[in-house]
Amino acid sequence: MTNNISGWAALDAKQKLEPFTYDAGPLGLEEVEVAVEFCGLCHSDLSIINNDWGLSKYPVIPGHEVVGRIVAVGDHVKELKIGQRVGIGWNVNSCMHCHECLTGQHNLCLQAAPTIIGHYGGFAERVRSHWLWAIPLPNALEISSAGPLLCGGITVFAPLLIHGIKPTDRVGVVGIGGLGHLALQFARAWGCEVTAFTSNLSKAEETRAFGAHHVVSSRNNAEIRKVANSLDFLMVTVNVPLDWTLLLKTLKPNGRMHVVGAVLEPMPIPAFELIMGQKSVSGSPTGGPAMLATMLDFAARHHIAPQVEHFPLNKVNDAIGHLAAGKARYRIVLDHVGPF
Repeated sequence: MTNNISGWAALDAKQKLEPFTYDAGPLGLEEVEVAVEFCGLCHSDLSIINNDWGLSKYPVIPGHEVVGRIVAVGDHVKELKIGQRVGIGWNVNSCMHCHECLTGQHNLCLQAAPTIIGHYGGFAERVRSHWLWAIPLPNALEISSAGPLLCGGITVFAPLLIHGIKPTDRVGVVGIGGLGHLALQFARAWGCEVTAFTSNLSKAEETRAFGAHHVVSSRNNAEIRKVANSLDFLMVTVNVPLDWTLLLKTLKPNGRMHVVGAVLEPMPIPAFELIMGQKSVSGSPTGGPAMLATMLDFAARHHIAPQVEHFPLNKVNDAIGHLAAGKARYRIVLDHVGPF
């Protein structure tokens, strides 16, 4: 097998992707190589392409919602087999021996290796990963739309596990987009009463179809005040500044506002609002391999799937433009078919 892998890369910040081939070198002893069938296009890919977070290392081959089949395994890989279909998300490796890794929180490992930072991602023929980060996919999943679960899905599923959300809890979701439409489905399947906060009430019917019991306009402060002191948990999936004081007021005593959207501006949080209601503000990234596997099983059991739009990989720049313009409803998947 050749070590050369062809993909689509950004050679510098805010540049269009262009064909790019790299030498991947010998396959590591604990690595697998996956032939990509489908790969989600996430807003985080756009952030890395544009170096919005100051972390990018060019050339960048984006793509961290990979679905494909294993075509090669390292000599020390016993758990996975050639031909097995797996998914690869935000990370491709971690140290495997720190406290976080040993307690199943591999995604919090200080040496965790992101799939698209200093590593070439899934907008390519093939991608490599440590075997532990290549997650076997349940047969019941719809494979062509499963990719976004590996980043968007785990991002909104992990808080339900981390914070022990109960089926009797009332959960709010702010922002009904790529993350939010999945958060609604997970929270509803979890058994919670779900309130959606959206800036676009034209989505109200669709939002209820995703699982919301109630829909509130996030642009209408009077509507938000009507749900004061009603929520146990509020998940913020947007990446723009909001009236955080007002949103905190939607929480019951002991309630928690949890942020998974990459809001780049500092968030002013009033201490008095936290103290008097004994409230909390928290955040989380994605999840470790065990949590990813749990999320995929839960999604398969409850028929949870992203709503996706498909583009062929060779139209990747059109797909990026569609996402950047805010037109995606609600996730984008690149199909690795046709001419490269």
